[in-house]
Amino acid sequence: MLNENLKVIRKSKGLSQEELAVKLNVVRQTVSKWEQGQSVPDADMLISISETLETPVSVLLGENVASKEPDDLKVISEKLEVINAQLAQRKQSERKALFWTLIILSILIVIGFVVIILTDNVYLTWDLSDPETAVMGTLFHAFAWVFVRIAPFALAGTVVGAVLTGIKR
Repeated sequence: MLNENLKVIRKSKGLSQEELAVKLNVVRQTVSKWEQGQSVPDADMLISISETLETPVSVLLGENVASKEPDDLKVISEKLEVINAQLAQRKQSERKALFWTLIILSILIVIGFVVIILTDNVYLTWDLSDPETAVMGTLFHAFAWVFVRIAPFALAGTVVGAVLTGIKR
């Protein structure tokens, strides 16, 4: 509701997203996110938008101008609570996706270690006088060398990340 009203009112005032962003001292991407419903402005910014667009906050949030009541602030706060709840739910699902991505990365790193250990670096026994096997042997050796030195840190990072993102599940 807010996102659609903001876009319509901005266009009716003849402003581009960039022009509105400059007037509000934000970046254009912020206005774009508001209009796409990916985020919402806080209460102070909502008042600034209202003043810049010369439109009551109630209109931005979808209220009719003629239906002004003494408890407009309560209505606005209730609508902002609903919007914030929706954003919190979206953030929670993003957090779950990150958690499972980190878990999968941890598993892949462990699988990589197992593969390197089980293959026992077979490429080291290749005939490296042949240029093709020499190049492939060098590449395999370089991969194993880098993997063995970087993977423990990556594994620790993914496990810590998974634990930290999983805390507030």
